[in-house]
Amino acid sequence: MNDPRLQRLHDAVPGLALTTEAHDLLHYGRDWTRRWTPAPLAVAFPASTAQVSAVLRWAGVEGVAVVPSGGRTGLSGGAVAANGELVLSLERMRRVLAFDAVDRTLVVEAGVALETVQEAARSHGLYYPVDFASRGSCTIGGNIATNAGGIRVLRYGNTREWVGGLKLVTVAGDVLDLNRGLVKNSSGYDLRHLAIASEGTLGVVVEATLRLTAPPPPTATMLLALPSFAVLMQVFQALRERLALEAFEFFTDRALHHVLAHGAQAPFADVHPYYVVAEFAADGADDPRLLDAFSHCAEQGWVADGVIAGSDAQAAQLWRLREDITESLAASLPYKNDVAVRVSAMPAFLAEAQALLAAEYPDFEVVWFGHIGDGNLHINVLKPADMDQDQFVARCGAVTAHLASLLNRHGGSISAEHGIGLVKKAFLGSTRDAAEIAVMRAVRAALDPAGILNPGKLFDADSPTSDSTP
Repeated sequence: MNDPRLQRLHDAVPGLALTTEAHDLLHYGRDWTRRWTPAPLAVAFPASTAQVSAVLRWAGVEGVAVVPSGGRTGLSGGAVAANGELVLSLERMRRVLAFDAVDRTLVVEAGVALETVQEAARSHGLYYPVDFASRGSCTIGGNIATNAGGIRVLRYGNTREWVGGLKLVTVAGDVLDLNRGLVKNSSGYDLRHLAIASEGTLGVVVEATLRLTAPPPPTATMLLALPSFAVLMQVFQALRERLALEAFEFFTDRALHHVLAHGAQAPFADVHPYYVVAEFAADGADDPRLLDAFSHCAEQGWVADGVIAGSDAQAAQLWRLREDITESLAASLPYKNDVAVRVSAMPAFLAEAQALLAAEYPDFEVVWFGHIGDGNLHINVLKPADMDQDQFVARCGAVTAHLASLLNRHGGSISAEHGIGLVKKAFLGSTRDAAEIAVMRAVRAALDPAGILNPGKLFDADSPTSDSTP
């Protein structure tokens, strides 16, 4: 550590774990995007809120930018440190601090993995319903920073609905105790919700009070094969009318192809163009409502085949077909679009989006999947093996500009659940108008006037035109 700033940090925060090892800088300086070469100054591992406060005070004095870091499972470049920033990893702050049976709350540090929270809730006979495939590695702090959604949003909503309180450390080192787990609190601005989805640009989340709920009712899982894209929303509407939907997830034959190549088992003898995995509140696999719903869809010609899981192990196999998609595509370095529209706008948007991408990507493999029940689609464009990465990203960025315009016409969002980060900030103007972005800038400037926290994410603080859609 030859940098004198780091020596001053060491002196200012006794006991702070700090590394400048090359492999650590590479590992902690990036998230699941791979477009930027990590180049952080160092990685700090605070073990307490007091150490986080001290680090941020040091950063303000030294003028060193700070990138908060959780599990780094994001897909928007929100945790990338490529310009000499200090990475502030919360991985040592991973304790479950308290449980309150009356309030049904769990207090945890920000570095706790989502799966740990789920297990802690179950140990008390309760349930934390936010869930997605990266549950074992993503952290609560990261979930809060992006208002993470996942596969249970249809019934339970996003992370925002389950945060009863937050402790947020500002760039000045102050610790804000936001909402304190209250159910009712009309005493001014609710800064807790301002911090949620702020991507680490307003402060560092160090602690959260999470609301828990009763365990879900018994469920059944069904996989359906669809003959065409056009019937997707008709199947959703039919199932929602007849069953208590817990989840409704869609994917294409190309997505299934990659998951099968990754080791999953084929669900049907024949290949179908589209699939839905759905979960319902039900009295087991033989609940007559399941067969009634399936029969109705089959009679309409909306469903070509289907299977109902007869055990928890079979249900897990069916869910694997959906949850393993992202991992199975990783080696292809996909360009990812994570978009959302209102569910009522989904049929019209789907038709236009499919036509747009078919025209713009005639020679590229495009893999679709998503949370159709809450209006969220994931579009993955796979890089041809012989194509330069920069050329590929430029081509996809030009198409994303058209997709952003389409989303704007349908009142949608360029980012449903992974944040804006570096990847999507050029398209922020398709989702937020100029007046709204100006207010966002003002809020950020008020809390971090020097632009210390996660600079370059969401928008460039010193460039008022950087967030307009090209």
